[in-house]
Amino acid sequence: MFISDAFAQGGAPAGAAGGDAGSAALLGLVPYLLIFVVFYFMLIRPQQQARKRHLEMVAALKKGDVVVTSGGLIGKVRSVAEDEVRVELAPNVDVRVRRGAIAEVVNKTEPAPANDSKPSAD
Repeated sequence: MFISDAFAQGGAPAGAAGGDAGSAALLGLVPYLLIFVVFYFMLIRPQQQARKRHLEMVAALKKGDVVVTSGGLIGKVRSVAEDEVRVELAPNVDVRVRRGAIAEVVNKTEPAPANDSKPSAD
């Protein structure tokens, strides 16, 4: 009633502008691709690297390491099991902690040197 009929404008045939429409669509995707690249290098990749370092640190835990748990408790590793670690917080106070809850290794124990060489008599 109040809407008038719309008629097509006389213009180029449908197939004539195909090259321009394709390049315009690609140019429209460029900002999204740039945003994804920035997110990858600033957010995703650093998180993956931090997770990898944490998993390597947890896998390398051994008896005698001084660790900090995610709750902030500091203790010495007494034993290491498959998915948990027994940590001594104080004399005669041991707690079981899941490996993933170890936030940091403060002091790594070095293996004792082998007694293969004899001390020199100087």
